[in-house]
Amino acid sequence: MDDLLDAIVTDDSPSQISDKIKDILFAKSAEKIDAFRPYVASQTFGEIESEEDEEEEIGEISDEDLESTDGV
Repeated sequence: MDDLLDAIVTDDSPSQISDKIKDILFAKSAEKIDAFRPYVASQTFGEIESEEDEEEEIGEISDEDLESTDGV
């Protein structure tokens, strides 16, 4: 952050200042993503088993519904 302020004070080129801002924002976003990644992984991979169970239940329900219809 001090590098950015120094660049602004010393009148560095706007492209260099922009690059420093982008670097800072990228570093902050990477930290947040790394912190959130375990949560997303557990939610994503933890639900795979439950989705398969739900699909089996849905398949059973739809089979029963088909058998109980009056041919319509």
